Amino acid sequence: MEASDLLKKVRKIEIKSRGLSRNIFAGEYHSAFKGRGMAFSEVREYQYGDDIRNIDWNVTARYNRPFVKIYEEEREMTVMLLIDVSGSGNFGTSVKMKRDVITEIAAILSFSAISNNDKIGVIFFSDRIEKFIPPKKGSTHILRIISELLEFKPTSRKTDIEGALRYLTNAMKRRATVFVISDFLVDIPSLEQSLSIANNKHDVVALHIYDERERELPDVGMVKLKDAETGEYLWVDTSSKQAREAYAKYWISKKKKLDNLLSKIGLDYISIGNREDYVKSLVALFKRRERKL
Repeated sequence: MEASDLLKKVRKIEIKSRGLSRNIFAGEYHSAFKGRGMAFSEVREYQYGDDIRNIDWNVTARYNRPFVKIYEEEREMTVMLLIDVSGSGNFGTSVKMKRDVITEIAAILSFSAISNNDKIGVIFFSDRIEKFIPPKKGSTHILRIISELLEFKPTSRKTDIEGALRYLTNAMKRRATVFVISDFLVDIPSLEQSLSIANNKHDVVALHIYDERERELPDVGMVKLKDAETGEYLWVDTSSKQAREAYAKYWISKKKKLDNLLSKIGLDYISIGNREDYVKSLVALFKRRERKL
């Protein structure tokens, strides 16, 4: 992509994302993700009524009188975007490919984060860690993230969400709010352990992005399909009602497994089709989280 074309696309997404995050998401984002936890501030001498669980035994032993740790609410939050850049993202049967939707949602979340004075970072993953952008603040940082989203070319076309979650858990020492943005075209049950571990350490939110044609096939006769991640081809007779029904049942089964797993772990999540209004979906997610807090 030429530099001038890239700048135009970045600018276009920036204008749209800034407007949405300022006018629609600002209040909902702040309310939905205000749980920042507690951070260590200082130690002071024990006072009557202090929680004995907060006694700092090392300092107490040093001065031979009790001291307690004082905590304060963390004023800023770290947001991490785990973005699936595997080959299946380059699929779309409507105006937008799944990757386009992912890019716009990531940009909106990024601008919402900095408007809330939060740091934001990104992990691009396929079946390996493609790129890690450490969390920072500021518009320049956000524009870099958007540029990478538009221009990034992964070295692999396959998917390993488990590996990305393990990397996140090791790389991020402090608690963060993590958005896993993927089409989740993987073996769903295998995600349980890595998602559970990541969610115990962080606040994980799953955004499932899909195309309408992944849910059902149209009746258009014989179609040659290509697996975007393996490169394999398959001929499918879409005029066969049996074939279309089997395809739809497979989608329903896979989606049910994903829903059940994420509910079991306790993750907040939504599924967004690339023909849907993702604004409504995100607002609904934020409001649902706000009610839980």
